[in-house]
Amino acid sequence: MFNILTLNKISKCGLDNLNEKNYKCSDNSEKPDAIMVRSASLHEFNFDENTVAVARAGAGVNNIPVDDCADKGIVVFNTPGANANAVKELVICGLLISSRKVIDAIEWCKTLKGEGDAVAKLVEKGKSNFAGPEILGKTLGVIGLGAIGNMVANAAIAMGMNVIGYDPYLSVSGALSLNPEVKLTADIDDIYKSSDYISVHVPLNDSTKGFVNKESIGKMKDNVRILNFARGGLVDENDIINALESEKVAAYVTDFPTDKIIGVKGVIAIPHLGASSPESEENCASMAAIELANYLEKGIIRNSVNFPDVNLPGAFDTRVCVIYKDGKDVQAKIAAEVGQSVSFISATRKGKGYLVADIEGDVGKTKLESIDGVVRVRILK
Repeated sequence: MFNILTLNKISKCGLDNLNEKNYKCSDNSEKPDAIMVRSASLHEFNFDENTVAVARAGAGVNNIPVDDCADKGIVVFNTPGANANAVKELVICGLLISSRKVIDAIEWCKTLKGEGDAVAKLVEKGKSNFAGPEILGKTLGVIGLGAIGNMVANAAIAMGMNVIGYDPYLSVSGALSLNPEVKLTADIDDIYKSSDYISVHVPLNDSTKGFVNKESIGKMKDNVRILNFARGGLVDENDIINALESEKVAAYVTDFPTDKIIGVKGVIAIPHLGASSPESEENCASMAAIELANYLEKGIIRNSVNFPDVNLPGAFDTRVCVIYKDGKDVQAKIAAEVGQSVSFISATRKGKGYLVADIEGDVGKTKLESIDGVVRVRILK
């Protein structure tokens, strides 16, 4: 029986992927084998030594101490693409409301309550204050062409926009799934100088923090509209406020409100609704549950952010799973202790290794754990 600690509300549709004969899911499990989480922060969480995996029902893992988990031999999973359509739809909504001043117009319209028969004339008189450009024929620059950016680019093409995409890490499958009308560039400055709208879809890390700033904004077209549905820290808030005040930037749409930007003219702040759809929550929870089940029961790693992906056959007699620090002779010592195996696979990522050997019979777990550099050993049967 595996104990799963659920933090936040996890969709029942997802939990149904964990057979109740083998899994006990609870929000108060004291010694969980694994954790399922959405947005709750684990940076101050005291991980039990029994915990071997964390599954984030979503793509971003900023709420999880990924490197610390790796050091403890805890595999962290995310669910890339599971909420992509939900986010894409909200980005398209943001694209439209950044142009047509729909929100301001709706709020103004509420002020006409009580005007009786005069409402129609007041509407005709006041509507010119909320005019805005159409997106047809305009240019959208998409920075980051992962699951979400890819779908945004394709949707914009379908709506008659010109689209320029930038992603130095674009995968082959990602490139093949892009509409051929999307123009790809290897120079991000092409995005800045050509785009009427810019949508950002990159992860937040040390190299991307605040990359939309005074310098990059200065390279953009006047009256550019910027959309950020990826992570708030990607945009320097002081610089975006200054750019809005000078009218260099016409609108900034973000899914990550802060006290500093709420109420600023030109800012459309949405309360982190990107993945807030029942379909998205079900998709993310289902993928996270399947990832955990594959790892707990079979040692398979798929969609991990801190260990290499390792695909394995489903059938085995005894499966030895070892997480280790990548270093001289560590893998050789593990292999020597495991002995002759039916199958053997090992992969490394960022200084951490994962070795899996299918054997017939037994192996000394204590001896494996005593090898210098070994972090965690699991024996599956």
